[in-house]
Amino acid sequence: MKDPDSKNLLLLDDDESFCDVLTRALVRHGFNVSTAHNITHACSILNKSEVTFDYAVVDLRIGQESGLEAVNKIINQEPDIKIVVLTGYASIATAVEAIKLGAKQYLTKPADINDIIDGFGKDEGDIETQLAGNPMSIKRLEWEHLQKVLREHDGNISAAARALDMHRRTLQRKLQKKPVKN
Repeated sequence: MKDPDSKNLLLLDDDESFCDVLTRALVRHGFNVSTAHNITHACSILNKSEVTFDYAVVDLRIGQESGLEAVNKIINQEPDIKIVVLTGYASIATAVEAIKLGAKQYLTKPADINDIIDGFGKDEGDIETQLAGNPMSIKRLEWEHLQKVLREHDGNISAAARALDMHRRTLQRKLQKKPVKN
């Protein structure tokens, strides 16, 4: 039987320094943290662990791997787990997909530890969420559109480049840039 007071958390991020800092903060808040730096290791921890994981914090970009894939695999192994996705590469398309796949919250880095912990309890939308005061910039709209087309082509850069009538290398260069602010 599952311990109602357990706070076992899986942290999946390829940035080891970030993991160290976040692990210390989570431990101070009473979590038992297991860390993985790639999806294979995360799945291995879930398979081999004698404990049930209640929470997970997943980076959206784990090296060359997708955090969306990780969310899907983690939910398949631990259906009741509560996942917060963190990213430095936020987009509307990936936010929507993360939530559809089962994440409770999608936050941009740097995220406050309290926002991460609060994100685990996000079972419903928040009508108090502030609306943006300004429309997105043209550069941000372009970045969002590139992300959407890439998702429509299952991450295949060559297919997305053809659909965008753009050279593959140009698309790769644009996708490697951090998203511009609104």
